[in-house]
Amino acid sequence: MKKIVRIAWRDFVATVARKSFVIGVAIVPLMMGAMILVLPLLLNEQAPDVLGHVAVLDRSGGVTPELQRQLRPEAIAARRAEGERLLPKLPDVSAGPVASAMVPNPAFPPEPDFGLTVLALPSGADLDAEKERFKTGKDRIALIVIHPDAIRRREGQVVFGTYDLYVREKLDDRVQREIELAVRNAIVRERITALRLDPDEVRSLTRVERARATVITDHGERPNLPVLNALLPAGFMLLLLVTVLTGGGQLMTTTIEEKSSRIVEVLLSAVSPMELMTGKILGQLLVGFVVLITYGGMGMAAAVSFATQGLFDPWLLVYLLIFYLISYFVIGSFMAAIGAAVTDLRDAQSLMRPVMLVLMIPWLMWMPIARDPDSALAVIASFVPPVNTFAMLLRMTSSSPPPLWQVWVSIGIGVVSAYVSLRFAAKVFRIGLLEFGKAPDFRTLLRWAREA
Repeated sequence: MKKIVRIAWRDFVATVARKSFVIGVAIVPLMMGAMILVLPLLLNEQAPDVLGHVAVLDRSGGVTPELQRQLRPEAIAARRAEGERLLPKLPDVSAGPVASAMVPNPAFPPEPDFGLTVLALPSGADLDAEKERFKTGKDRIALIVIHPDAIRRREGQVVFGTYDLYVREKLDDRVQREIELAVRNAIVRERITALRLDPDEVRSLTRVERARATVITDHGERPNLPVLNALLPAGFMLLLLVTVLTGGGQLMTTTIEEKSSRIVEVLLSAVSPMELMTGKILGQLLVGFVVLITYGGMGMAAAVSFATQGLFDPWLLVYLLIFYLISYFVIGSFMAAIGAAVTDLRDAQSLMRPVMLVLMIPWLMWMPIARDPDSALAVIASFVPPVNTFAMLLRMTSSSPPPLWQVWVSIGIGVVSAYVSLRFAAKVFRIGLLEFGKAPDFRTLLRWAREA
């Protein structure tokens, strides 16, 4: 046992002491921290003012006055406030440490200040000549052509006419959006007025305040956040995938390095192949655990900063650790077997391809399982190794967690699959460490496992 512990500690220290490992693990938290600090400053940056002329060729004869009103700064500000009111609410960060650095709605940057002048063109103006003004002058930013039947339908027609919009090159999309909204509102109001109705009364009749959904749970009520419901499963699955790949990848790399440099022959003179493999697997298990703690702690810090830590069950962290252990032993066993079988990283690529294809399956399942965690695909995947841990974690972090018995059945299946994987790796490891020459294929690995 002492030999196994020494090998594990040696592999762990040798891996985490590398500059490449330290930089690789630290770069993501540093980037995320920089984004948290810099993003609010970028979002609070004042957008440039927008000044210019909007020419209107009103062939309906009744839209221009209302359009002039719709493009006034106060009308634009009112629409902007109405649009923000209708948007889905973001988590309340008022209780978080970063609240003072965040804007009221950090997902949307400040809009530019508009100073648009509406120019009414004569009804007989030459359209081609007006288009040429975009080339000769920089003050014109848009040209609006209202169709004759935009307010009153033509005889025998069911559909109203619309408008054409011409804009200058590289016009800010926010400016174009405001112009389009203004034209739409102006045409609609004039259509309502033409029917001798009160536009404000019609708007009041057709307006329904958007309700904010509330989720009722066994522990009380909480706001429903669709974006978080989609990102939470992806975050947990990504954390599991990164930690497993980090530990397993380092396990394969160190094994190949020791075999190609003949260090493994010296090690085998002091320990058995089983002790060596066990020590190396446990050592890289600790490496993956360091990554799990680092990135998981970063995620928890972000959750506390945004006051969203109460939106998921803390028991998920315990299950994340259990699923990490199972996934690592399954994937890490194959990585150890591949590392023992080859002497060069290039030779390992062909053997790694099936493993990587299997690890891509959780990404393909993310959205279907997150949206429908009780579907046949989600339930079946929860019990099929080696993807059962990823699928079950997706279901547990979704809006409809599975029954507890399914979770523990999946864990039981995972433990059995980990045991089988370790047995397979041990047999391949025993033979492959001292095999040199042509790189084996999977058929050869299976033959080694049967012969050992």
